[in-house]
Amino acid sequence: MFDRQVRIQLKSPEQLALMRAAGLVVADALAAMRAAVEVGVTTIELDHIAAGVIRAAGARPSFLGYHGFPATICASVNDQIVHGFPSVQPLRDGDLVSLDCGAILDGWHGDAAITVGVGEVTPELVELMRVTEESMWQGIAAARAEGRLSDIGHAVETYVRGQGPYGIVEEYGGHGIGTEMHQDPHVLNHGRPGRGPVLKVGMALAIEPMVTLGRPKTEVLADDWTVVTVDGSYAAHFEHSIAITADGPKVLTAEREDARALTISPRHSPPR
Repeated sequence: MFDRQVRIQLKSPEQLALMRAAGLVVADALAAMRAAVEVGVTTIELDHIAAGVIRAAGARPSFLGYHGFPATICASVNDQIVHGFPSVQPLRDGDLVSLDCGAILDGWHGDAAITVGVGEVTPELVELMRVTEESMWQGIAAARAEGRLSDIGHAVETYVRGQGPYGIVEEYGGHGIGTEMHQDPHVLNHGRPGRGPVLKVGMALAIEPMVTLGRPKTEVLADDWTVVTVDGSYAAHFEHSIAITADGPKVLTAEREDARALTISPRHSPPR
């Protein structure tokens, strides 16, 4: 079933349960990679870890082969914002690595991302990660039935702007998700509230702010995938797939220890 406004796919509770199962696979893959991040590990090794977790669950990687993408994960280091290729270059002390992962299970997609510090990371980079992750939770909390799509981006932007002179990447953002990894609508991380499609029960969205320490201007490298900051500033990226329910937004890619997934209250992001 699709919402007629912009062809937004609406899911039944049973279909959202299938998306939750796919989301758990993604959560497990990200947890395994997070545990393996250390000085000297390569992002190719992290890619192999994610592939093993996904295959062991009976799922398939969403990214592998997507428009020719060559890997299971996107691994973006330091000034790379998103869509970086895993490589044999060892991670160094003080690096940031953003790990974006998707899985398909029984025809339904999950998609989430984390940014992890390697070894001893400077306080300003720790704060960059904190601000980016919290802005994601603020956006999720704004994704409520009968609200508007732009309420999400407004919540992300308002939070980030209140934390300091960070750059909010505008060319890239979140998206609908379901039987395809990328569906309508595009979910901006900035903008005025009260605009765009009405949010309805049954919608599923991937919410993913990308924040930089410097200017938000981006460019794409010669591989036609890797997005970097023009000024060389470091970036962070966090993402969860969520469902809009009558009780509030539910996080489909929450970690396994919360088997119900998180339901976010209108006033609070999840306890850290």
